[in-house]
Amino acid sequence: METSVLLLLAVLLSFLLFLVKGHAKVHGHLPPGPRPLPLLGNLLQMDRGGFRKSFIQLQEKHGDVFTVYFGPRPVVMLCGTQTIREALVDHAEAFSGRRIIAVLQPIMQEYGMSFVNEERWKILRRLFVATMRDFGIGKQSVEDQIKEEAKYLVEELKNHQGVSLDPTFLFQCITGNIICSIVFGERFDYRDRQFLRLLDLLYRTFSLISSFSSQMFEVYSDFLKYFPGVHREIYKNLKEILDYIDHSVENHRATLDPNAPRDFIDTFLLHMEKEKLNHYTEFHHWNLMISVLFLFLAGTESTSNTLCYGFLLMLKYPHVAEKVQKEIDQVIGSHRVPTLDDRSKMPYTEAVIHEIQRFSDVSPMGLPCRITKDTLFRGYLLPKNTEVYFILSSALHDPQYFEQPDTFNPEHFLDANGALKKCEAFMPFSIGKRMCLGEGIARSELFLFFTTILQNYSVSSPEDPKTIDMTPKESGLAKVAPVYKICFVAR
Repeated sequence: METSVLLLLAVLLSFLLFLVKGHAKVHGHLPPGPRPLPLLGNLLQMDRGGFRKSFIQLQEKHGDVFTVYFGPRPVVMLCGTQTIREALVDHAEAFSGRRIIAVLQPIMQEYGMSFVNEERWKILRRLFVATMRDFGIGKQSVEDQIKEEAKYLVEELKNHQGVSLDPTFLFQCITGNIICSIVFGERFDYRDRQFLRLLDLLYRTFSLISSFSSQMFEVYSDFLKYFPGVHREIYKNLKEILDYIDHSVENHRATLDPNAPRDFIDTFLLHMEKEKLNHYTEFHHWNLMISVLFLFLAGTESTSNTLCYGFLLMLKYPHVAEKVQKEIDQVIGSHRVPTLDDRSKMPYTEAVIHEIQRFSDVSPMGLPCRITKDTLFRGYLLPKNTEVYFILSSALHDPQYFEQPDTFNPEHFLDANGALKKCEAFMPFSIGKRMCLGEGIARSELFLFFTTILQNYSVSSPEDPKTIDMTPKESGLAKVAPVYKICFVAR
């Protein structure tokens, strides 16, 4: 016992000495915030339920712009609809830098199309958009591919009628297959062992990234990286996925037809060949690998997570599901599949999907950014490279725009005439120059999967709707939907 205490004290002393050596100098005029403790910063004021909850509480006390110290490191928090819009739209250039999440640094480094400088992001983004425009998905339009995947799901659910199941896996399958069609040029059977393994790795990694342990690692990564922890498990998971991607890239390289590119990997390989003599090209192996990894992770988990929340909300509020089904019956009927053209004629369903995204709030903090140049913002001088978080949750729950921000209510997105209304506080994909690359695909998936399932099935829960708990499994960079059971019963 005595030895353990001495060991703990030794570790703590080493920790403090390490932090003293790495203490950063702060320049400029940062906004005020909660008083930090030496070395620990504002750690003791952070809620174990997730930093997001702490930031919302601090907003109430310090306003929409304040500074929090992650250990010795100052981080500026921007909250509220108008503050976030002012930064990301009016000062788009200054707030367009990115800072990589600490637990992903060893794998992603500064490659790919997300945690990178703006020039690299522009080049790789253009390639992705061109791939979608020129080739669709596997020579089909995005809409056709989603509708086809929805049919596979409807058939799969026939095997589970009347049986309660955890829908997480199936929602991963359908969203995973859409992104696999884009990047790998193929879809997988829901029982394919390799596919199931990849989905399991993605889900576990997504949950780990959003865990409290990952948030602690974000604060003290310079010290904690030398010890076992969540960062090593994430590295191991992503390394296995990268091994699969590398194998797929080699297969693509061996079967590549320059006159008939099949998917994102083929298109990237053709650009690599074209620019092989350019030593400064962004089209190289590691940018390809990390771009595919990020597309696979973000494209699968964010939408499947939203669907999980969406159907949990349908279980908790069955009268909402019934009204959606009534609109489906009136506009689409039962003899044809839903299409994206139906959206304009289904304001209530669209309002429900918007409210699912707002209420579930699956990306509450967005991705961290770095200021690209010294910037005067709201009376404060933010020096170049200042780290900034945009608390998107504060906009999605902004009482100035949503009458009952903490209540699930589709009426938030309907006007007095029952038509869908726009709301500038609705930013689940962020806004501005670096908004989510996959917004269009995600919105199409949410509508087509949601309506196709409710066209064919009613949903029920083994438990009383009043007792259904919406508390997320994890709440950090993302909010991971709680595990639950659902029954799909043919209509």
